[in-house]
Amino acid sequence: MDFPLLKLAAIDIGSNAVRCQISAVLHHGDRYRLKRVEYVRYPLRLGEDVFATGRISEKKQDKFLKFMHALRLLMEVHDVAPNHYLVCATSAMRTAENGPEVAARIRQELGMEIRIIDGQDEALYINRVIEHLLEDKKHYLHIDVGGGSTEFNIYHNRRKVASQSFEVGSIRRMQQEEAGLSTEAMRETWQRMEDWVKENGRRYHVSRAIGTGGNINKLYSMAQAGAMDQPVTRKRIAAVLERITKMTMDERVNVALLNPDRADVIVPAGHIYVSAMEWAEITQMQVPDIGLKDGMLQTLFEEHFDEFRATDDHRPGCPKTTVPSRSSEVE
Repeated sequence: MDFPLLKLAAIDIGSNAVRCQISAVLHHGDRYRLKRVEYVRYPLRLGEDVFATGRISEKKQDKFLKFMHALRLLMEVHDVAPNHYLVCATSAMRTAENGPEVAARIRQELGMEIRIIDGQDEALYINRVIEHLLEDKKHYLHIDVGGGSTEFNIYHNRRKVASQSFEVGSIRRMQQEEAGLSTEAMRETWQRMEDWVKENGRRYHVSRAIGTGGNINKLYSMAQAGAMDQPVTRKRIAAVLERITKMTMDERVNVALLNPDRADVIVPAGHIYVSAMEWAEITQMQVPDIGLKDGMLQTLFEEHFDEFRATDDHRPGCPKTTVPSRSSEVE
């Protein structure tokens, strides 16, 4: 039976991977939900080029174009309307000298508009879904580590009161270490990051951490051993990180079963999460299975809510959605 569903799509062009999620808009009574029906991830690694040379190479551009074409076809198969998807690019494309040029090529050849967003816009998108997880009278440090940058947000009694983006990410840090840069060469940015977390952590009395990003999701699943949807301790994350650090790349892939594009960046990313928790003197972290793409989908839903409401012909009211739990599966 063909049961029509309105669908939204978000494409997140990160420094390590490109992710596409397609979600259906479900409605029952006075409640709306976004249910994932398709998810695709490809480790394009734009950051490898950009953080080393400052540009996206022709080879990466060609792969990028092919993958975006594949995603356009996937959205067509899912009947995603032309105005019901959003494409955002983060650190690698905003850093690349030819980032706007590559975005223009995608627009010209595929008709797909790419929004190159800064760290603050990235944080605003994620805020749309993080806020659903917060408790009253609790104070949180949100840590999001990408391939090229790290975003910090502080929430005080459900309200975001401070945020900052730092050009320190898993791929950047890995490349710096591989290039043999000394600790001194990286210390200035790292010190500014530490100072910001300590100062704002004390000012707003943060006591809990929320971690988002592919690397902390993997560390969380390895640390929790089945106890999903529960906070993980800093001690557990550090123990898993130490175990992975001692492994060779071959062991990380064939024993720990990490994807190659995860196996090399998970250690530098993990150090950022653990360090931030230490600076803020936080011992536990929540790790919801959400990120930029989820905030983009929430934004699309809110922008088109009147359209969905008219289609459903239901009574007026504010849009209200639920954030899927970590255990949610595609059906």
